[in-house]
Amino acid sequence: MKQQFVGFLIRLVVSTLALYVCVWLFGESAVPRNDIFTFFVAGLIFSIINTTLKPIITVLSLPFILVTLGLFTLIINGLMVWLAISLAPGLAMSFWGAVWSGIIMSIANYSINVITSNYKQTTN
Repeated sequence: MKQQFVGFLIRLVVSTLALYVCVWLFGESAVPRNDIFTFFVAGLIFSIINTTLKPIITVLSLPFILVTLGLFTLIINGLMVWLAISLAPGLAMSFWGAVWSGIIMSIANYSINVITSNYKQTTN
């Protein structure tokens, strides 16, 4: 249980930092840049969307993913980022900015998976 909670906290912190960078690069913010609470909420929303909605959308769009040889997953990742940013108060981003942000978030999620798998191996 402790490993899962630490893994979730690591994912939340990395998602928050990655969303901060993505909004700084591609988005618009009506909140001050030092208001980390808004980005924390956006990271929490993104984590919830990624664990609940993304698998469903990925399964439903499998034909598109197969036809495009996996490139459609970039659009799905962008859609998840766009949805999280749209639900977060005071943040906005265009869809294509969200697609670029989806690439950054994919890299961040990959690094999260590497970190948490290393953490699980060292604690066992």
